[in-house]
Amino acid sequence: MKVGIIVFPGSNCDRDVATVTEGLLNVATRMIWHQDTDLSALDLVVIPGGFSYGDYLRCGAIARFSPAIKSVIEHAQAGKLVLGICNGFQILTEVGLLPGALIRNRDLHFICDRVPMKVERSDLPWTSNYTSGQVITLPIAHGEGRYFADSDTLKTLEDNGQVLFRYCSATGEVNQDSNPNGSLDNIAGIINQQGNVLGMMPHPERAADAAIGITDGKALFEGVLASFAVGV
Repeated sequence: MKVGIIVFPGSNCDRDVATVTEGLLNVATRMIWHQDTDLSALDLVVIPGGFSYGDYLRCGAIARFSPAIKSVIEHAQAGKLVLGICNGFQILTEVGLLPGALIRNRDLHFICDRVPMKVERSDLPWTSNYTSGQVITLPIAHGEGRYFADSDTLKTLEDNGQVLFRYCSATGEVNQDSNPNGSLDNIAGIINQQGNVLGMMPHPERAADAAIGITDGKALFEGVLASFAVGV
């Protein structure tokens, strides 16, 4: 398995992801500058968190036009895996690989915290190392992380099982009290209909090393790695 991590001016979580894939899991990992276009040898492309191009205009609005992202779109359309984390999720919605949008948090301030979230399904490489209904804890750090979509889009997401992660309480209740940013339906992460593109606001790469006392995010990367080991 080979992993590529897109690096924009303003990315700040690219090395965090590489620390997990290359450092902890010993997976071949390549940093891809935003002007590079050759992703042909890669199995998984990660668009990391941060502030691509300074988040001018709005989050992800400029990144959508980068040469690398055009190649990411082709990579996704070929059925290969794409993971967008935080700013990466925002970019995926900007380019239309995922529906909806990420807008200003409900209380209009930046949130940096660790929050519980529920795994909605476990039959995909992204969540194969979790169990359906499992509550995990991951860090969030965003000012524009409130998932928004029209009612028809929300219905489609729910009907197709495209909501993969949902904010919840520590005991698994999904309600507004357990919603940190006002995301509709407590949505924390979604996939496309094919299941090969995942966008999520929480940071699994920041919860993957036992040295920092939180490892719930490591299972996401391990699940993807395992899926390639068995040829899924």
